Amino acid sequence: MTTLLALFRRPDGGPSAQQTFERRYVTEHLPLVAATPGLRGTRVQRVVTALGGETDLILATSMAFDDRASLDVGLASDAMRAAGRKLREIAPGLATLLVLEDEPEWSAGASQPVDTVGDTTEGLT
Repeated sequence: MTTLLALFRRPDGGPSAQQTFERRYVTEHLPLVAATPGLRGTRVQRVVTALGGETDLILATSMAFDDRASLDVGLASDAMRAAGRKLREIAPGLATLLVLEDEPEWSAGASQPVDTVGDTTEGLT
């Protein structure tokens, strides 16, 4: 799995500027992204806090593709080019785009269940 991750910073101009950005992002940009060939799914999440500090990030959007080749086809598509133009219009300088690749061997070790409680069936017989 390959993911295109977009991180968005808070726009200058206070709450009304943020509301305008979010409205336009949802109504103008995301529909263009949805038409991207090879896109498996899109997930938009609000940044609610930063652990250990402050952040100017407000949104994170992940767009899933089967692999890097699928992402490259999507990025070259008319739909994604139109989405990019729209994004530069509504969020100039606010986005950081990252390409993420799964690391299956590392992920497998990180997702093993850990028993932090002990045997919870004791005394239930």
